[in-house]
Amino acid sequence: MISSDMLVAFAKVAENRSVSQAALELSVGKSVVSKRIAQLEGHLGATLFSRSTRHIALTAAGETYLEHAKKALLALRAGEEVLTALRSDLKGRIRVTAPVSWGQRVLCKKMPEFLRMHPGIELELVLSDRMMDLAYERMDVAFRWSSAQDNKDLYMKAVATTEWVLVCAPPYIAAHGEPASVQDLERHLCLFYWREPSDDWWVLASGDAVSRVKVSGRYHVDSPDAVLEACMQGLGIALLPDYLCLDALQDQRLIKVLPDWTPQTRFGNQITLMAPPDRMRVLRNKVFIDFVVNALA
Repeated sequence: MISSDMLVAFAKVAENRSVSQAALELSVGKSVVSKRIAQLEGHLGATLFSRSTRHIALTAAGETYLEHAKKALLALRAGEEVLTALRSDLKGRIRVTAPVSWGQRVLCKKMPEFLRMHPGIELELVLSDRMMDLAYERMDVAFRWSSAQDNKDLYMKAVATTEWVLVCAPPYIAAHGEPASVQDLERHLCLFYWREPSDDWWVLASGDAVSRVKVSGRYHVDSPDAVLEACMQGLGIALLPDYLCLDALQDQRLIKVLPDWTPQTRFGNQITLMAPPDRMRVLRNKVFIDFVVNALA
């Protein structure tokens, strides 16, 4: 493989018509320059210089190759300048908000790698289930549960998908039995991420069939993690996103209820990245978004 050191040595010798002068300008020994030229000639299978005891000159092959070497070196320098500019631009603070449970269980695991990659960036991550005015609260990027279509006022991109599941602990089934149909849920204690009265209704789909059922329970809480904890302790059947339940399902601390039915929630089944258009023009935000999209792919 031809290295940049070989090209630089070749160009310097060609410019000065002297190995000694090239070595002086490159701050290396004459033997180093001669070795790099020899390596380049060996790789190309051509003699680039004609040498005598007092003079050094380019051969015809050397004259031809010199133009290509100069273009290659210019391209390398241009690349270095671009990277230098990128490093200088990748500084400052990025303000990000995400849902609490998803942010803790998924997004937070990716952030240390991003910060290690970009030491000039400061990241402020606000975990909140509250819908924020991104411009007013100066948020650069937001992650939100969403089933909505594109919003022309925001840059939007789906970055993760999940499924909602009905689960409960084996002791609950032992004490109360297992529902055989969606309507059976009416007589069970149900646990759910409760924020408004409409959350008392669960909608489930199976193929073309859709069923809606009014549920109730003794515990209403606005935290999915709190719902998970109550479910693990046998307080009822819970409606939860699958990323919260995977470990407990695998080791059978939880089991799926009505597995042939898929819950349909107002939150949708995807996490959407949103950003005000003006924030997308800031390089550090674009780099952050590209990182997250790739990390969650």
